[in-house]
Amino acid sequence: MRQILAFLLLCSLSSVSADPLPSWQEGPAKRAIVAFVAQVTQAGGADFVPPAQRIAVFDNDGTLWVEQPVYTQLAFVLERLKTLAPEHPEWKSEQPFKAALAGDMPTLGEAGMGGLMQLLMATHAGMTTDEFAAIAANWIDTARHPRFQRPYTTLVYQPMLELLEFLRSSGFEVYIVSGGGADFLRPWAERVYGVPPERIVGSQIAQRFELRDGRPVLVREAKIAFVDDKEGKPVGIQRHIGRRPILAFGNSDGDLQMLQWTTGAPGRRLGLVLHHDDGTREYAYDRDSHFGRLDKALDLAPANGWVLVSMKNDWSQVFPPLADDGQ
Repeated sequence: MRQILAFLLLCSLSSVSADPLPSWQEGPAKRAIVAFVAQVTQAGGADFVPPAQRIAVFDNDGTLWVEQPVYTQLAFVLERLKTLAPEHPEWKSEQPFKAALAGDMPTLGEAGMGGLMQLLMATHAGMTTDEFAAIAANWIDTARHPRFQRPYTTLVYQPMLELLEFLRSSGFEVYIVSGGGADFLRPWAERVYGVPPERIVGSQIAQRFELRDGRPVLVREAKIAFVDDKEGKPVGIQRHIGRRPILAFGNSDGDLQMLQWTTGAPGRRLGLVLHHDDGTREYAYDRDSHFGRLDKALDLAPANGWVLVSMKNDWSQVFPPLADDGQ
């Protein structure tokens, strides 16, 4: 009997240690994810998907890291905007510059990712892509979130880091499909998420090739090339990846079309929507938020079979712990 009990205890401990999603509470959301991965990776099974077709796409802001009180990239742009404002008196009357300088977050939120790209274009055009990458990397390494007073790169979601790794270990190719600028994400996304630059799909401003002092460079121009948000996300996926994903994870109406594109095809597919309902550990918001509004996608989730993930109930931990952080 002792041997049997010891064996059962060992199996139990092995099961715990082998849990690929330890920060996810046991419940319908976790079960749906684990079951989906098992079904599409079981060779010979009815739902088996070859590794080359196991494409998973994730929104970034509000899905992989914090997006309140404003998008992180917007916080980055606002610093530059205030520095350059004395040279641009016209910004006092032009939107979205007027709203940005006045701290009018409702108006700025309504401008969406297109407005953010306008601000980014105006504040970072004329420099080379390498120069911009260095500025973005330096800012992300030194900036602190106004509420948590932690680096933004430590305000990624621990359960999502586990999910990204679980998918990669199961033969998935993981892409970030963000409404934010791809060039803002690429300098640090691999270090933080394990997602390399070539797997970042995002909004873009136009670029041109030049020789500067005999050296080839790409220069950022003052015009928008592509906004990877809402209807633009499926277009960006097709342009960049060339395959329809089988898993999509978002958190707002900006991800609605990406979820529809991913799940609206034959075969086993999974759509997930993160619901920010934890005002204690993070933020609670959905329909009335100026940033990351979740309204239509919230209503459409049940009919489309998308799994609604509750930050409050489905996650035992939100952020990775710091050395001096008790979380």
